[in-house]
Amino acid sequence: MSSSMRAKSPAVSRWLLRILLAAAAVGLAWWFLAAGDGEADAAYRTAPVERGEIRTAISATGTLSATATVEIGTQVSGMLQSIEVDFNDSVRKDQVIARIDPSTFQARLEQASAALSSARASLDEAQAVARNAEADYTRKADLLKRQLISRTDADLARAARDQARARIALANALVRQQQANADSARLDLEKTVIRSPVDGVVLLRAVEPGQTVAASLQTPVLFKIAGDLRKMEIVLAIDEADIGQVREGQTARFTVDSFPDRSFVGRVKQVRLAATNTSNVITYPVVVQVDNPDQALLPGMTANAEIEISRRSDVLSVPNAALRFRPAEVANAMVGGPPMGGAPARPGASGQQRDGAQGGAGASDALARIADRLQLDATQRAAFDQSLQAMRERMQQMRSAGGGARNGSTAMGGAPSGATGTGAGDRSRRLAERMKQNFSGFRATLKPDQQAKWDAELSALTSGKRATIYRLVDGKPEAVTVRIGATDGTRSELVGSELAEGEQVIIGSARPNP
Repeated sequence: MSSSMRAKSPAVSRWLLRILLAAAAVGLAWWFLAAGDGEADAAYRTAPVERGEIRTAISATGTLSATATVEIGTQVSGMLQSIEVDFNDSVRKDQVIARIDPSTFQARLEQASAALSSARASLDEAQAVARNAEADYTRKADLLKRQLISRTDADLARAARDQARARIALANALVRQQQANADSARLDLEKTVIRSPVDGVVLLRAVEPGQTVAASLQTPVLFKIAGDLRKMEIVLAIDEADIGQVREGQTARFTVDSFPDRSFVGRVKQVRLAATNTSNVITYPVVVQVDNPDQALLPGMTANAEIEISRRSDVLSVPNAALRFRPAEVANAMVGGPPMGGAPARPGASGQQRDGAQGGAGASDALARIADRLQLDATQRAAFDQSLQAMRERMQQMRSAGGGARNGSTAMGGAPSGATGTGAGDRSRRLAERMKQNFSGFRATLKPDQQAKWDAELSALTSGKRATIYRLVDGKPEAVTVRIGATDGTRSELVGSELAEGEQVIIGSARPNP
């Protein structure tokens, strides 16, 4: 190789090295820029607005028991001659389940019967004496009229007659007394045969044949019989904070440890007023009626139950985390302020204007969904459309009068973002009254069950709490004022919101990379 070629090789190597370094610098710059854009996009965690079902329930535990459990004892004392049933035996009403030795009671009955016979004989004797005394007095009274005997003899005859009559009354009383003694002895003899007072199943047998039972001040419990186990009940202890939401007829779902993969259904039968104070915790007993056709449920099982307070289908909902999220600048500005619903929108945000739209189109859509769930006929649908159109025209008139979006919100009973306290409550009441007036004609066309559903849905629509949530627009949070309805602890219903299904709402800031 010539000397000129060896001189050019180091120069070429240096140029190649410079080109590679430049390419590496460009690539590194592009990577940093891309990473910066990704971090901007991933600054927040979001979740979609979903349409589905919101179910609200109260959890409690209780014990399964038969609807009627009878403790059977004995009213007479004696030795148990025989036991006719055992544990788990099915019995019918008036079936013999045990017998007490009747010999003592049979002797008492015979003694009482003999005394009764003696009393009846004494009555017959008294009646015979009375007839003779009556005849003697009649004869002497006639002789006294003819002055053939003295008045003293006549008076003695009358006294004898009255005494005979008194002896009859005494004999009658003695007969009734002995009759009562005989009846009591007969009843005691009948009580030696112990019968089941109900149809059911023997849960407890506390005695054995040959055992002596003594019925004194406290009746001994010999058997415990549960009523028909195809009908059972659970007594739940409901906290005082939740008892106001419990109503008769509500659905209760529960599980038992014996069948962890099976869910059972019952209905609230009774809300009892007898409160229980346990360590300063007030609870109320709630009775849930349960059908048990296959008798899989047994008395004494522990039931983990949920009483369904409300079930709202086909509604928009957001995660509860979205209600708690606040951007850093808003959170710093509201230190010490309310945690929900009272956060001010960032300067220049259109939250209040959107609230006006929410009060109009959003509420109209919510009312339309409520009407769809009522399954209206043609007449009812026409009445609803007429009332809804009248409401829209009234709101449009208020906006045209100069109130703008804010008046639109007020027309629906809304309040500026951050309004709290008594004013918000008054606005909710005014909203409810206005809704009732607007749709009174439509409500009159509904059937009673439809009216109940309409009232419940309308109450949920007008009484929902207001809150501010944030959606992600161009990588930045944008405040939206919404009205919150039912919640299941994980997600909350949006009532009359402008948010659409699938729209992303912010639930938190992005977690830093490890």
